[in-house]
Amino acid sequence: MDSSLVEGGLNVTLTIRLLMHGKEVGSIIGKKGESVKKMREESGARINISEGNCPERIITLAGPTTSIFKAFSMIIEKLEEDISTSMTNSTATSKPPVTMRLVVPASQCGSLIGKGGCKIKEIRESAGAQVQVAGDMLPNSTERAITVAGTPQSIIECVKQICVVMLESPPKGVTIPYRPKPSGSPVIFAGGQAYAVQGQHAIPQPDLTKLHQLAMQQSPFPIAHSNQGFQGRWAVEKRKCDCSRFAIIHSFIHSFIQHSHGILCHSTAGMDASAQTGSHELTIPNDLIGCIIGRQGAKINEIRQMSGAQIKIANPVEGSTDRQVTITGSHASISLAEYLINARLSSEATGLAAN
Repeated sequence: MDSSLVEGGLNVTLTIRLLMHGKEVGSIIGKKGESVKKMREESGARINISEGNCPERIITLAGPTTSIFKAFSMIIEKLEEDISTSMTNSTATSKPPVTMRLVVPASQCGSLIGKGGCKIKEIRESAGAQVQVAGDMLPNSTERAITVAGTPQSIIECVKQICVVMLESPPKGVTIPYRPKPSGSPVIFAGGQAYAVQGQHAIPQPDLTKLHQLAMQQSPFPIAHSNQGFQGRWAVEKRKCDCSRFAIIHSFIHSFIQHSHGILCHSTAGMDASAQTGSHELTIPNDLIGCIIGRQGAKINEIRQMSGAQIKIANPVEGSTDRQVTITGSHASISLAEYLINARLSSEATGLAAN
């Protein structure tokens, strides 16, 4: 291990991503943002916190080595302080350890674990912390979570050693970052209508009703009896296509219910042409834009047709590794288009990870 690196002797810029529960993040932000402001000023690190309304949020620390670990230490101290406070009126006899979750590219986890688990074992023993690398990638990403638990000092030492390994073994291929999704509300379908259950009230959801109707329109139909080769094959292929679309749209409805609480609560537009329109922008790595466009634009045209949204992909920008994608349409159209794009990216990411 390069001790000069972890002690800040080298001018190395690091980025650490932490996955934390909303309550923990609230404590770190503090009243009117005072706590996180103090951390930024005293550490000199850039501290960015992902948008709220999610059960989990990402805290990104970026900057020189010394700044990063100063900020990291302050976050751990805050979490330990919260644990001590919660123990005041508790009947528990032992104090639980501080637990942190790091988010790292899955392609670097092999180096971190080492042959036969030797590297992760070495880190556990030298740092004195518990370390667990998740077996599965986080949803819609090529990243995995690393859970570290122990005393504040053992966690800091452990994360320093993890950073050394990651700097020595850069990520391979394209990394799709994990983005936590908003929490959802229970949704019921009754009389052909969709309703979100909020407390003792059922709130009509025009978006989901329209999506449900769209899925029914794509429902597989009986194949006409025919021995004509071309007509029979056409009917079978069309039914396969409709089955696929039926499954995709219903899968989206399930995801929409689970993850789009904000849209469900505030959207009043349907998927018809007269619905109120808006726009949404996505940033997609250049290496993955091809799987969205497809051969001769086939995939992007299919996404446009299925979602009813307008989708524009910006031209490449010199020096940039990403492409800007703008989706325009009703709330439901935009959400369905975004879901279909993410499904393509997730499928591509699974293929990259397998290779």
